[in-house]
Amino acid sequence: MSNRIFPNIRLRRLRQNSAIRSMLAEPLPGPEKFMWPVFVVEGKGIKQPIKAMPGQFRYSIDTLLEAVAEVVAMGIRSVMVFGVVYAKRKSADAAYAWQPDGLVQEAVTTLKNKFPGLLVFTDVCVCEYTSHGHCGCLHESGYVLNDESLEMLTSMAVSHARAGADGVAPSAMMDGQVHAIREALDHDNLEDTILMSYSTKFASAMYGPFREAADSAPAEGDRSGYQADCRNWRAGVRESHADEAEGADILMVKPALFYLDVISEVRRHTMLPVAAYNVSGEYSMLIASANNGWGDLKKLVRESINSLNRAGTDIFISYWANQYDKFLKD
Repeated sequence: MSNRIFPNIRLRRLRQNSAIRSMLAEPLPGPEKFMWPVFVVEGKGIKQPIKAMPGQFRYSIDTLLEAVAEVVAMGIRSVMVFGVVYAKRKSADAAYAWQPDGLVQEAVTTLKNKFPGLLVFTDVCVCEYTSHGHCGCLHESGYVLNDESLEMLTSMAVSHARAGADGVAPSAMMDGQVHAIREALDHDNLEDTILMSYSTKFASAMYGPFREAADSAPAEGDRSGYQADCRNWRAGVRESHADEAEGADILMVKPALFYLDVISEVRRHTMLPVAAYNVSGEYSMLIASANNGWGDLKKLVRESINSLNRAGTDIFISYWANQYDKFLKD
């Protein structure tokens, strides 16, 4: 290595104009790398703005088809479906979550019929379907039972795959959920269904806007007993190692921007694709910052996505996906 220093070395030579800067820059990921999370509600003709997430909506299935057509035209090739159901659908055992004619199941089938080339993934967690809002069976003491919850999650995952989902994404953070779901899918001759695990999912303060969007906040307590502690990154990474051993096809880190080091760590130790969920709080805080005049939104979005790319992200699960042309297209 040369030991020459200034004035012989001038680092600004390689950033003096846009041509050289662009030549040396890492390109932003293309639209094919993005997965758009969508919120589906019952009814028709519904496109309800989510106040905490400007630019995002709750859609009935008919209006969702219109919205997806727009993102497909941008080159986005994947969505993640979340169901938002009425209170009357919720119960202690979350039984509506795996009904063949359920909301998510109908949305999946309709999307696949309309857009055969679209990759349709589903979130597999019962928090939106339990009357108590937790991600599994609840003991009378308030403790979420792990093993008893696995049957609920496997039933839900299989029902989504039967409806035509290309991939299922368990997010409940129950021990053994990946193994249980993989076995159930294979037993049902659904061995081609992709299993993308929320493998390193932290109990984060960044989920607030999502709670409004999905109406999934726990009635009592929180999820720190089963989601990874944000102060213990090693335990979070260990979750990804475990899920890979259990048969996950894709690993995920959630949230994303506050956990770039964790994304890099997972990337270094696996040959599986790594997804990063660019969560609601990360999305909304950039908008809030720009709205207060504290930054240019397009530049903030591009810089944030570039940081995820640099950390080793392969799949970008992001609310910016439906605005790709506006913020990320060169």
